[in-house]
Amino acid sequence: MDNRKRVKIYTDGACSGNPGAGGWGAVLIYNNHIKEISGGEGATTNNRMELAAAINGLEALLEPCDVDLYSDSTYLTKSFNENRLNTWLNNGWKTAGKQPVKNIDLWQRLIELSKLHSITWHKVKGHSDNEYNNRCDALARAAIVSLNKP
Repeated sequence: MDNRKRVKIYTDGACSGNPGAGGWGAVLIYNNHIKEISGGEGATTNNRMELAAAINGLEALLEPCDVDLYSDSTYLTKSFNENRLNTWLNNGWKTAGKQPVKNIDLWQRLIELSKLHSITWHKVKGHSDNEYNNRCDALARAAIVSLNKP
């Protein structure tokens, strides 16, 4: 019997310019407990921030968990749900067009975290009526603002 905790993680990344200053936000939910985390980088891309949000959300877990991870990033969710990662691995980290896969460092970290946690990846519609996705977006944008403060 699996006694792992079941956790929901909502994530979002944002960029002011692409590339530009970027931020990420994550909301972790376990039973009645909610934890919000966020951060940012000075020069990055939107896709890197989407991946960073998932990584930081998963790294915030203190033990292996069963995770439902919700993201509005097709880039992130399809890569896991449609086995794009396995294709890239089998192709030596090259895309179908024989180009190097971008953000390999972050993908490799997500693969490591996927071995630790049992993750179900869910695509949600961004900037709509999902309160937690909207909260993650606000956290990511606030992180960008905080980067620009002296």
